[in-house]
Amino acid sequence: MLTVDFGRFPTESGNRVLDLGCGDGRHAFEAYKRGADVVAVDLDDIALKHVHDMFLGIAEAGEAPADASALALRGDAFALPFPDNSFDRVIAAEVFEHLGDDRAALSEAARVLEPGGLLAVTVPRWWPERVCWALSTEYHEVEGGHVRIYRRGELLGRLRDAGLEPIGTHHAHALHSPFWWLKCAGLDDENLLVRKYHELLVWEIMHGQSWVRRAEQALNPVLGKSFVVYARKP
Repeated sequence: MLTVDFGRFPTESGNRVLDLGCGDGRHAFEAYKRGADVVAVDLDDIALKHVHDMFLGIAEAGEAPADASALALRGDAFALPFPDNSFDRVIAAEVFEHLGDDRAALSEAARVLEPGGLLAVTVPRWWPERVCWALSTEYHEVEGGHVRIYRRGELLGRLRDAGLEPIGTHHAHALHSPFWWLKCAGLDDENLLVRKYHELLVWEIMHGQSWVRRAEQALNPVLGKSFVVYARKP
């Protein structure tokens, strides 16, 4: 399930891509399959092991070009272990809402991005996220949870303050908003409604029916759970 739209974030052979806070690696895998040289960075050793193993599996299956490369690396978003201008693509998907000093992390992302390079940032959209916070304190008070809710203008301002130029936005994952509202309302995984809704989401991810994609695309401007911004480093 991709949040970044690679049609708006062109990535191909020869690109050097940093997936910052890669998590389960979904965007790193897509960039690798497109032929990029990818570095996936996270602090979670378990997640990094999964990403490393998936990189190997993609290579063994021939799903990535032979001249592409992929590395899973432990790294701190506040002190990235790379020289200035190391990458021409940086992805930070659902990362900055977890960080106390998001400005410092954005500054680091901008530092390692070369002039003319592109950054893709995704965060939870303000109003669906605000509903989650209203329904559940545990949702955002757990260790490693969300520490802020971004308004559109706030995130765009943060990017500009880091020396980046926003060039496009959209919303994603409308079908996921109601699922998280159900969870935050206190319905556990054994609840029939939660279970069936989860099955629907898994089915959509696995089978990608065109009519479901079209329905979600139509709902995204209103209900999309994620806010996605693309920016360029001048």
